Amino acid sequence: MDYMKEYQKWLSSGALTEAELQELKDIAGDSKEIESRFYGPLEFGTAGLRGTMKMGLHHMNIYVVRHATQAFANVICAEGEEAKRRGVAIAMDCRLNGEAFSKAAAEVCAANGIHVRIFDALRPTPELSFAVRYYGCQAGINVTASHNPKEYNGYKVYWEDGAQLPPHHASAIADELTKIDIFTGIKRMDYDEAVAQGLIEVIGEETDEAFLKEVMAMVTDPDAIPAVADTFKLVYTPFHGCGHKLVPEALKRAGMKHILCVPEQMVIDGNFPTVVSPNPENPEGFYLAVELAKKNDVSFIVGTDPDSDRVGIMVRDPQGEYQVVTGNQTGVLLLDYLLGAMERTGKLPKNAVALKSIVSTNMAKAVAESYGAKCYDTFTGFKFLAEKKNQLEETGEGKVVFSFEESYGYMVGDYVRDKDAVTASLLLAEMAAYYAARGMTVLDALKKLYEKFGCYGEKTFNLVMPGLEGLADMAKLMKGLRETPPAEIAGVKVAQFKDYSDGTVVDCATGEKSAMELSGSNVLRFEMADGTSLIVRPSGTEPKVKVYVLTKGDDMAQRDENLKKYGAWVDTLKK
Repeated sequence: MDYMKEYQKWLSSGALTEAELQELKDIAGDSKEIESRFYGPLEFGTAGLRGTMKMGLHHMNIYVVRHATQAFANVICAEGEEAKRRGVAIAMDCRLNGEAFSKAAAEVCAANGIHVRIFDALRPTPELSFAVRYYGCQAGINVTASHNPKEYNGYKVYWEDGAQLPPHHASAIADELTKIDIFTGIKRMDYDEAVAQGLIEVIGEETDEAFLKEVMAMVTDPDAIPAVADTFKLVYTPFHGCGHKLVPEALKRAGMKHILCVPEQMVIDGNFPTVVSPNPENPEGFYLAVELAKKNDVSFIVGTDPDSDRVGIMVRDPQGEYQVVTGNQTGVLLLDYLLGAMERTGKLPKNAVALKSIVSTNMAKAVAESYGAKCYDTFTGFKFLAEKKNQLEETGEGKVVFSFEESYGYMVGDYVRDKDAVTASLLLAEMAAYYAARGMTVLDALKKLYEKFGCYGEKTFNLVMPGLEGLADMAKLMKGLRETPPAEIAGVKVAQFKDYSDGTVVDCATGEKSAMELSGSNVLRFEMADGTSLIVRPSGTEPKVKVYVLTKGDDMAQRDENLKKYGAWVDTLKK
């Protein structure tokens, strides 16, 4: 693509406002900046779009949103009149420009004859997934950038099962985008006019109540929270986002009496003024929650990200300090608690199944199997977890009771097909209350799991590679590892080399090749002779390659030494 030609097209389009036009005129002498904005479109992947908010083809702005929506509308319309009648559900999180982008998407859908149900204000991502299923919609659109910094916004698309779009539909949208002119190829109608004509329907509290009814039905042990309600306290933060309303409400309905919400972070603000990054994976964001917990003698902290699909926890240790519980640890704890509670209350299905992504802890399999349950791996992304859940349950092979990823995402129940921090927050509180009644913290429970199953440990390394050069560097790194895989890493022999792009497994001792179940993703995996797994994959949403170290030691010291030595190998990949 000729980026200067595209730049001039935007300048002369007649579509931009004065402020938007000025933004582009201000970069007239900066060819590198012009290239970064116009060298190509923001890629439409299976997670939709995500990028920083600027004018230009390669960023998030109202023109890119309209363009994507017209392409999505074409895909929906191709399904026929019934699909248009079933329509789309549209939601947004607290991000800057969220309302403008969500209304722009609604206007394009309405102009294409597609019925729209749009939330009256920001809502958690899982509620959008729920709404698609609850109202029988053909599709869903969510304006969100999840836990990314404030400069970002995004556009996620869902299909009729409430899961993010399957790859073949994402490819169809990407194909449509190449055929539609970003300025002249878009159908639009006035938002208020579309509301008046009934093409756009505003939804709100009635959907909240229907969603909360399902959330509350997931309480596994109804006595756990009431048993300690007079003394058990919890600090909660929504990081300025969508969890501010439904998470505290769910906790109250479960019987929680002492919920202390971080006041500064209960304020809805897409600038996220109190944190550098509104990501529960980053413990520094919890500093206000920790202060509040210390002042009020609280041992358990819960935080949800801006669109309330991820949740992180911190727990007070015996020394009075607050420890991070990782996404892997939280997933294993919750899996063990849910299976145990279901077993105690007679709710455990005979064919119970747990699901996790390939980059999540191997400990989950050991925990699941101890209860007679199976554990399956999928590719990273809840659309793949949802797809596997649908497949297992439709064929009667298994009943999925819990799905998770190491990146702080958890899914239970049948009413959503995405990460759900509202329900997860409730179940985490139930779990913490259950242990509190036994004089234990969640950290004590984790220690017991390590004693029972072994000292598992995981660490994720991010090799950040920004810009056009970064894209080339990422491709070069993956190509080098794929074509010349190392025979030894950190002094340990590689036992197996797995390439998920074609599903091949190579036995490094014999050279023998075999096939695995999963294929079709740019992911490499090295199974080490000491039982460690090393997984390398480019991020689907950010300019970086992620390297996951999944290991196990005879004790904590050996586990930590494994993480250290393999981490040193990851550092060599940066060079």
